Amino acid sequence: MATLDLIGSSPKFRAVLSDVDRIAPVDSAVLIQGETGTGKEVIARAIHEASPRRKHRFVALNCAAIPSALLESELFGHERGAFTGACAQTKGRFQMADGGTLFLDEIGDMPLELQPKLLRVLQEREFERLGSAQTVRINVRVVAATNQDLGQLVTKKLFRADLFYRLNVIPICLPPLRERVQDILPLTEFFVAKFAASFNKPIDSIPDEVVAVLKAHDWPGNIRELQNFIERAVLFSPGSVLRLPLDLKQMVKQSSESVSGTLADADREHILETLKQTDWLIGGQGGAADRLGLPRTTLIYKMRKLGIEIRRSTRARPIRRLAEQCRAAASC
Repeated sequence: MATLDLIGSSPKFRAVLSDVDRIAPVDSAVLIQGETGTGKEVIARAIHEASPRRKHRFVALNCAAIPSALLESELFGHERGAFTGACAQTKGRFQMADGGTLFLDEIGDMPLELQPKLLRVLQEREFERLGSAQTVRINVRVVAATNQDLGQLVTKKLFRADLFYRLNVIPICLPPLRERVQDILPLTEFFVAKFAASFNKPIDSIPDEVVAVLKAHDWPGNIRELQNFIERAVLFSPGSVLRLPLDLKQMVKQSSESVSGTLADADREHILETLKQTDWLIGGQGGAADRLGLPRTTLIYKMRKLGIEIRRSTRARPIRRLAEQCRAAASC
């Protein structure tokens, strides 16, 4: 399932895509859990597009963005005169999504008093509009999402246990971006191409040091934060090379220090391990420099820079051993 919105090859993200392929053909309810900005709606749309329902509508509703007093009308619709300002009969999101998929984002923020009505729709596939006694039957698949721990909300009696179990038929957990480090570069390339085209700016190069900074940052806002960051970077880059915005200098400094420290530590450990394997023989055939593919002088420079003390190897090179034998014979 390769689309422009589903970018990544990390094991955890591939596992999510495998789940999407497996569950798309069925009608069971899905609960997508993950931190803010991990792409829960993108995954919900992917489920819809891979399902037999793709010819019908995908309707999304953010439960946290609608005032509690209006949320019931948004979900189920209302009749004319059902409340002040109801001038005409209006369809709700369930009826709009008939035959397709209804995505309920931030389901953890749904008011307790409305949860039994949602439970009834999920179980019976029917409801009544506000101000009407007529039952409306629908055929809708519900995909819900939250960045909260619904299990904890159930324990605190802030969310109905029966509704939680009804929504959690198929759980999907989206990994945060910090657990998908190898996906940062392809995501960055996608966003750079997107915003370069939008701003009519030819950005054709992403320096290694910029990539290193992006990979070192922990991205608490996940993909949404990365997208906003790249949008700003493209906008303020003066030429065709991606540059980091000046107002994020502190983040760059901290990330760069982290990257430098991590790379230096890894380099030091690798060199030390190679030196131990060669019994601290630096040059010559089979020496550490030979194994590392470096000139002897370059390895010595690196060792001094990384604070690795040069030791004398107990494995003398053959020419040195021959010279020592000749000197010993001459002295006899």
